[in-house]
Amino acid sequence: MLTILGFTMIATFLVLIMLKKMSPIAALVLIPALFCVFVGKGAHLGDYVIDGVTSLAPTAAMLMFAIVYFGVMIDVGLFDPVVRGILRFCKADPLRIVVGTALLAAIVSLDGDGSTTFMITVSAMYPLYKRLKMSLVVMTGVAAMANGVMNTLPWGGPTARAATALKLDASDIFVPMIPALAVGLLFVLALAYVLGRRERKRLGVLTLDEVLVEESETVLVGAGKAPSRTGGSASGTGSDLPDEPDGEGFQGLDPHRETLRPRLYWFNAALTVTLLTAMIMEWLPIPVLFLLGAALALTVNFPQMPAQRARIAAHAENVLNVSGMVFAAAVFTGVLQGTGMVDHMAEWLVGNIPDGMGPHMALVTGVLSIPLTYFMSNDGFYFGVLPVLAEAGQAHGVPAVEIARASIIGQPLHMSSPLVPAVYVLVGMAKVEFGDHTRFVVKWAALTSLVVLGAGILFGII
Repeated sequence: MLTILGFTMIATFLVLIMLKKMSPIAALVLIPALFCVFVGKGAHLGDYVIDGVTSLAPTAAMLMFAIVYFGVMIDVGLFDPVVRGILRFCKADPLRIVVGTALLAAIVSLDGDGSTTFMITVSAMYPLYKRLKMSLVVMTGVAAMANGVMNTLPWGGPTARAATALKLDASDIFVPMIPALAVGLLFVLALAYVLGRRERKRLGVLTLDEVLVEESETVLVGAGKAPSRTGGSASGTGSDLPDEPDGEGFQGLDPHRETLRPRLYWFNAALTVTLLTAMIMEWLPIPVLFLLGAALALTVNFPQMPAQRARIAAHAENVLNVSGMVFAAAVFTGVLQGTGMVDHMAEWLVGNIPDGMGPHMALVTGVLSIPLTYFMSNDGFYFGVLPVLAEAGQAHGVPAVEIARASIIGQPLHMSSPLVPAVYVLVGMAKVEFGDHTRFVVKWAALTSLVVLGAGILFGII
């Protein structure tokens, strides 16, 4: 019964948000609360929610201060050179813009944190997508898939969890998987190319010209008139686009904004590099690092209290949206784990593996990792399900290290799971409905995972 109710609860949540019958926050809170009553454990709902909130509170704190930190870095112009470089590459060609999104997300993902990857990627690319009227779900989908492939880095989380759960060396899991993961990343880039061609066909290639005005700002052709569309390649220059006149765009491209701190550029760059290094080296817990980083960035760049309050207020909407989603997700995960639904779901799936599949448990693990890491947290999968799969594999002579390698296959889809806090940063900053993102990305992310699995089998890694 708990197995059926668990799958039904997840399916109900996904259907309601994809059909936009409920907001994600309301669905994350009300649906699990209702199913908790169905299970007959309504009296324990408070305990489950508190447990869930307690487990996710550090993540919420990390996201809150990370948004403030990177928001300030965007305000002061740290990422302006990156944005200009991307714009020079992308010009006004939708195909280049989508491929550039994938490349940027993959490169920034080297820090191992999905939230920072999405904040930087969206901050750089959102003005382009908005100005050229490109599909924003293409941006969020491509960024999530590129980050999902890169999330398998040893310091990204899943590989370390698999190594810990099975008492293996993380390098023994990750290094042999590099060729398969490289194929997966190439597939994401190829998919970005296809999606970019689709956007180019829908919009045409926009022609931009650089017009030097008194403020040295770049404006669209015709000084505000609609840009022309051609069937050929972009003939204009690829310089900065202006901010959105209605204030919806990010301010990262305005070369004259009051928040710029060019004299502090190298201080801010050094602070960011130090912060990311400390995060990778695990000198302090990530929430503490971002708390200290945000406080230091605000103090040095904006010494006056009114200016600090203004910067915090400027990013308050993103902070509230993301932290609200995280705490709402705590209700969902708390009920799933507290009622035992997630354990019964995992046991049912493992128990229904045919005996004849025993010698192929690595393949089975890879296939199961795709839906399981979407429907449950990485902790639940790697510490709850993976040891059972590894034990079953070892009984049939399959090494635990092969099971561990196969277990990271599902990460491209996992990064769009409603149980991953970083995805709310992505859709929140991109102003995309979570249901729209889910409806678009699930099929492509699942296909990306299958490509990585196929490459792993072809290369004899799994």
